[in-house]
Amino acid sequence: MTQAIYYVNQSSIGRNLVKGKSSKTSATIPEQAITIHMEERLDKETLLSSLAKACNFPSWFGHNWDAAWDCLTDSDIEHLALDLTAVKNINTEDFNVFKSIIEDAFKEFGKPQLWIIVASDGQ
Repeated sequence: MTQAIYYVNQSSIGRNLVKGKSSKTSATIPEQAITIHMEERLDKETLLSSLAKACNFPSWFGHNWDAAWDCLTDSDIEHLALDLTAVKNINTEDFNVFKSIIEDAFKEFGKPQLWIIVASDGQ
């Protein structure tokens, strides 16, 4: 796997298939992937709080994008799974910033990789 972000339909998880964002190859979400659970809303505040909780960030985590970058790149975290299946409202700008952080960190450090889990069609 040579890309930072993959999208997976919830229904494909049971079959262990993930369709790559820009590739037609299949991959699996690694067992050691840390799942970031989201509720109904995804914005900077909820995403950073959920990320910090899932990754057990230190108490000094500043709940901002720079601090997220620092914690992710200073950690041993290699795989993340962002569960969007319950999300009904996404702040696109905040979501894109988060994806940019993941892509930049991956480009520079080779980690983390992110699997974005979306609801199956009809859900």
